[in-house]
Amino acid sequence: MLSRKEEIERSIITRFRKDIWRKFTKAVRDYQLIKDGDKIAVCISGGKDSMLLAKCMEELRKHGKANFEICYIVMNPGYRSDVYEKIVDNAKVLGIDIKVFKSNIFEIVDKQVASPCYLCARMRRGFLYARAQELGCNKIALGHHFDDVIETIMLSILYGGEYKSMPPKLKSTNFEGMELIRPLYLVRENSIKKWSEYNNLEFINCACKFTNSNSYSSKRNEVKKLISDLEKDYSNIAANIFKSSENVNVETVLGIKKDNQKISFLDYYN
Repeated sequence: MLSRKEEIERSIITRFRKDIWRKFTKAVRDYQLIKDGDKIAVCISGGKDSMLLAKCMEELRKHGKANFEICYIVMNPGYRSDVYEKIVDNAKVLGIDIKVFKSNIFEIVDKQVASPCYLCARMRRGFLYARAQELGCNKIALGHHFDDVIETIMLSILYGGEYKSMPPKLKSTNFEGMELIRPLYLVRENSIKKWSEYNNLEFINCACKFTNSNSYSSKRNEVKKLISDLEKDYSNIAANIFKSSENVNVETVLGIKKDNQKISFLDYYN
């Protein structure tokens, strides 16, 4: 008889093989996210996405072709005790051996009047890179999924006046030799929700006390709803938004940015 941990692991490669496992392995393969000799820090926030990522990475390490190492890191930026305990308890249920690092990021950001989310994200990313580097890792893996990608594209267009996506991997400019990867890049958020519900798992949603009061979060929720509403009538909407980042016709746009330099179509028109 399988233990609960084993049942959860088995569900990823059986019941959710099509919607999670195959899309996860496709992203790893197509975007060349993992190579022999990598040591990857899987960054766990405590939400459903990062917890699923941890289990997928574990399964890939055990059954995949690449020879790589994994460590699981949790950055505690100042969580309430009940939130922190929930993360630790879920890690035990899933059999994830987490390394916890404390910081005072929430306390620092709380004093920031403007753009608290931007500052928090930058600080947390930097903290994760630094801890991963200390552990001898050359990559960090984050739990961003397909819906995060298309929402980012729409947010940048509608509210930022630019076209910007979320790449599946990114080299760090501040930590030499470090790289960020997003192995759940092709997995839909709804599939992750169904996986957690099927296994009766309850994860934290968002432990950030700034989430409900900042405009960025409300804009993301608006975009999420917009895409959902459009999908009711046009089932391929999400796929087309995603594909747009692979099919940018440079000859038809007024300008592009390259290495922080803006290039007008007039520069190459003649």
